[in-house]
Amino acid sequence: MIRSQRWKGAAFTVPFQLGFVFLYLLPIGYAVYQSLFLQKQSGLGLGGATTEFVGLENYRNGLTDSAFMTSILRVVLFACVQIPFMLLVSLVLALFLDAVSAKVAGRFRILLLVPYMIPGVVAALVWINLYSPEVGPLTPLGELFGFDWNFFAPSMVWPAIGNLLTWHGIGYNMVIIYAALQAVPRDLFEAARLDGASELRIALSIKIPFVRGALVLTALLSIIQMLQIFNEPALFRNVTPQTVSDSFTPIMIIYNQAFNAGNYHYAATLSVLLALILGVVSFLFYRLTSREAD
Repeated sequence: MIRSQRWKGAAFTVPFQLGFVFLYLLPIGYAVYQSLFLQKQSGLGLGGATTEFVGLENYRNGLTDSAFMTSILRVVLFACVQIPFMLLVSLVLALFLDAVSAKVAGRFRILLLVPYMIPGVVAALVWINLYSPEVGPLTPLGELFGFDWNFFAPSMVWPAIGNLLTWHGIGYNMVIIYAALQAVPRDLFEAARLDGASELRIALSIKIPFVRGALVLTALLSIIQMLQIFNEPALFRNVTPQTVSDSFTPIMIIYNQAFNAGNYHYAATLSVLLALILGVVSFLFYRLTSREAD
């Protein structure tokens, strides 16, 4: 009977297992397979194209592709600034919600989640119009206070994208951290108050250490999302192509190789390389944070 119940329980996972195999494993395997080939043309490009097995040649080209590596470095440096700032804002908001009554927290939680409910493309279009010096209100508002800023300038494009990503992501991260805060035993707070600890001291010494796991999770998800950033830079490129090039992020390079240049095999190679880099970075980050926790 126990064995029968186990099989019945396992049967509930069949839809997920099938989706995982057909939507993740098979596409990954096909991308790896495609990355081992290269389409070549004979007769100085005038003859027919043939697909030849080249082994790891595409991977050597990808690892020595300066544009691809520069785009990864550009996104990594941006993530080192944007992710800590976004998580800090999310943590402060979660601590604020934890300090107020449940009724007030419920109202603000829904309000802060509204930006996350908006699709990323729609949010990017909204902010691009807000940034626009022709139709947006931010440029004349800055001039009113003596600021001559151009959000589409090379020095401002990353802060503009970072502001958009922070606005769009703080609600999601805040909910995860706030849920972790709700699991902290309330007796600890009462004991700390009896010992004379201030609310700031309670937050720094009790609440934040207890939500360390949630902070690691949100940081890990943000790192994975950041290295795959595409929508925001692609839409910014439509407005300011002289600032945002077609090799601005790794995914933009992969997209151009696949759909503009028609080089599907090299695009598959770069996709596999990016996935490996994501896996290595995520693993190193997890091991580093786990070691610090120990």
